[in-house]
Amino acid sequence: MKKSSSSKKPLTRATPATLATKLAVPRAKRAFVDDGDTRFAEVIALIEVARRRAHQAVNTELVTHYWELGEYISRKIASAEWGDGIVEELAADLARRYPGVRGYTRPNLFRMRQFYEAYRSNRRISPLVRQLPWTHHLIILSQAKPLDTREFYILAAIKERWPKRELERQIRSGAVLREARATKKVSPAVRQTHPTAIDEFKNVYNIEFLGLAADHSEADLHDALLRNLGRFLTELGRDFCFVGSQYPVQVGSQDFVIDLVFFHRGIQCLVAFELKVDKFKPADLGQLSFYVEALDRDVKKLHERPSIGVLLCATKDDEVVEYALARTTSPTLVAEYQTFLPSKELLRAKLHELYSQLAPEAERTGPRHQRPQVGRSARSHRRSP
Repeated sequence: MKKSSSSKKPLTRATPATLATKLAVPRAKRAFVDDGDTRFAEVIALIEVARRRAHQAVNTELVTHYWELGEYISRKIASAEWGDGIVEELAADLARRYPGVRGYTRPNLFRMRQFYEAYRSNRRISPLVRQLPWTHHLIILSQAKPLDTREFYILAAIKERWPKRELERQIRSGAVLREARATKKVSPAVRQTHPTAIDEFKNVYNIEFLGLAADHSEADLHDALLRNLGRFLTELGRDFCFVGSQYPVQVGSQDFVIDLVFFHRGIQCLVAFELKVDKFKPADLGQLSFYVEALDRDVKKLHERPSIGVLLCATKDDEVVEYALARTTSPTLVAEYQTFLPSKELLRAKLHELYSQLAPEAERTGPRHQRPQVGRSARSHRRSP
């Protein structure tokens, strides 16, 4: 994950006065680009990048500030110096001092306290909370109740860069179950030609947002994915770009069509998706391998890496899939799609497996790449008796 440019500068301690000015700055919006004049495209790109960095810097300082206020309020209440009435008086005083700033309401002050108390003793999570916007934290605190579940969604939201609507969908749909650690079913050719590609694909893709009937056909599935292409791209993960639907390839004198074709920017290759609404059958791999070969011979650019094929089916027997993939020389893999919401009990059972999978990513993007302000508060708390 990219480091925010804000981590390169020393952090000055935020005060209500400085935050009042920053909170008054409107959220950065994408500039209108006139496609008729491309001379200034590079300048516009530089401006957009700077605006995003500035917005991220403000968000980082805001979350740090809320953590510090939450810590202060928590300590005052814990020591019995303050009660709920004092917090209400504080909110009223701040409203008079900083009119128009909505962040210091009584409910929000108590949310800051909850935010601090939720993660103060967690050495792994407390340094990472500044990487998410405050609205993401409010969603996680209110919708993901168990502490370990909150940890998962913080890690996953950082890793996948989910916007808030996608974060809410992931919590509702139970991303824990889909991301639980399991041996992914890929052919040996995938590991040989794309050693790092395995992490870019999932065992199960959740498409409950399509609203498919139980007896849906392949045409129903295909059409629904196209109607909800943006959400499907989000489910696929970062770096997937849509290339075409019913993508035509010609071999000899015959015409064929591939259900869906994407390009993955990270591994620099075409990805063919073949849809099956039935249980996996070994014969399906032959068709998919044929399509991957056709893409490599007739569509792939010289600088691109060998294409990958994904067979997306309703269900699969893992042992049958393992046998079918063992001797396949084509870089292919088999995944399931899910159209229902898994139970909360099942999600909790799978959570620890998922956390062990995501934890290394958190460590790579964690304290070494973060200013220690939030972590310092957490460490201070742990030294207290």
